[in-house]
Amino acid sequence: MIRPLLAALLFTSTGTGLADQSPWGIALGAEWSGEYPRVNPLLHEAGVTWMRYFPEWHSVQPAKGQWDFKRADDFVASAKKHGITISGGFWYAAPWATTDGGTRRVPLKDPQDWKDYVKGMATRYGKDVLWWEVWNEFNGSFSEGGTPQIYADMVKDAYTTAKAANPNAKIGLSVANFDIGFLDATIKAGAAGHFDFVCVHPYENLGSLANGGERGYLSLTASLRQMLAANGQKQDLPLWITEFGIQSTIQPDAAADAKQAEIFTKGYVLSLAQGFDKVFWFEARGPAYGKGTDHGIIREDWSKRPVYDAYRTLTRELGKEPHYLGWLDLEGALGFVFEDQGKPCLVAWAASEKTVKLGDRELPLSKSPIFTHELPADLRKQAQENAAKPFPWGTDFAKAKQVSCILGATNRSEGVTQTNPETTSVMNGLDSSARRANVSKGGEGLYAYFRVDPTFVPFGTKELEITVVAKRLPDGGSAGMNLTYESSSGYKGAGTWWTIPEGDQWSEHTWKLDDANFAGGWGWNFRTDGAGSPSDFLIKEVRVKKK
Repeated sequence: MIRPLLAALLFTSTGTGLADQSPWGIALGAEWSGEYPRVNPLLHEAGVTWMRYFPEWHSVQPAKGQWDFKRADDFVASAKKHGITISGGFWYAAPWATTDGGTRRVPLKDPQDWKDYVKGMATRYGKDVLWWEVWNEFNGSFSEGGTPQIYADMVKDAYTTAKAANPNAKIGLSVANFDIGFLDATIKAGAAGHFDFVCVHPYENLGSLANGGERGYLSLTASLRQMLAANGQKQDLPLWITEFGIQSTIQPDAAADAKQAEIFTKGYVLSLAQGFDKVFWFEARGPAYGKGTDHGIIREDWSKRPVYDAYRTLTRELGKEPHYLGWLDLEGALGFVFEDQGKPCLVAWAASEKTVKLGDRELPLSKSPIFTHELPADLRKQAQENAAKPFPWGTDFAKAKQVSCILGATNRSEGVTQTNPETTSVMNGLDSSARRANVSKGGEGLYAYFRVDPTFVPFGTKELEITVVAKRLPDGGSAGMNLTYESSSGYKGAGTWWTIPEGDQWSEHTWKLDDANFAGGWGWNFRTDGAGSPSDFLIKEVRVKKK
């Protein structure tokens, strides 16, 4: 039987128990963390087997030498009752341990305080919580004054202390977004050999799936493995996504809710297919962020979003502990085969509506994933044979010297993709078209975003030349741009402003980079930046060349 995503939502879950091999996770937001007695039964019903949350340091150690475990004890007991395994974390700081009395400031006054806290957690909860992330998004706004060196020191202390208290404890690196540069710097600063798993939060990469970003998304684990190999780290370290998600409206909205459910399903399938061991959607119950939207699979009023039903469908169709068998190229459409307890399941979708052959029958596909267990034995075998091969969708640019994107009404991408084309608008000429940078509108109109195919820029590719072909508007005034790109130290400006020459001719400018790190941390590798340009301008082409 073929089950379209939204139709399959009608089926109920059979429930789950504790399962170390199960990938199904939810991240519990701090705002609603106290509601876990009501949340946990709903998560169990959806098939969730892992929860990422643990009370922060200051709640279990309100003063130096003083411990209060009640909140953490109750939380652990509730998770066990509902068959949910906890993915914990050494979250933030205690005010008494920081220089400013806050919970985010580092370095701490005394590293021994950190060690005592880690020892207390690993000792008391050693039987129930084995996996611990060090901090949350240390590279982002949750760490004030944080550097790779400070993080590396805290990771090393957490690793040696936790292992001494409980040899079975697992310590994880954790970063906001998909910040491979920060992970790389942390390992080089001394964390090498002092972590057991790696956690990323690829929100922006997940969002790219709304615009056909599957190829870029499928490169995430390969980029992580390349970085780990370059640093001499184990190649079989577990890779986890401990947060990702997209928002939907607080009030029910059929289109927005369906989009969230669709991207949720694609995100989980693509994550598991490329080798992420655990995947945690953020979040269980959604607070509002002031824009009428949130991430939760459960709304603030406790009603279940369609994405909740999508989670229940996914765990039901793929099973409690799905094993990835391999991929199928369904006439250009995407197909991924999983198996649980000997029962295969194909998940498939296409960029647009089409019908493909599946053995001796026809399979109608659309942008919304479908599930089918009616998989011929020869296709199951073919999927297994494909598992070790590169994903087939797209072109391999590993041997290319240059890649490009020609912009217009329909972009022509040859190794470079405009990731958010809606920030620009189409300008049609007599015999061609281009893209207009709407800098006069401000906001996102200032930028045109691009991503380079990962086969062209694997980890370690630092020297690149980026060329932009542009011209002023026919009746416009002075215009120009800079370039922002993904470097080994994060996103930064290329430093050279280009004033587009006068006249109606197309002109080009090249920026030379020697510290590129195109991993797609925020879902893009570089962007044209029109901030400061007096007028809008047109972009015809971008090219990327290896030096």
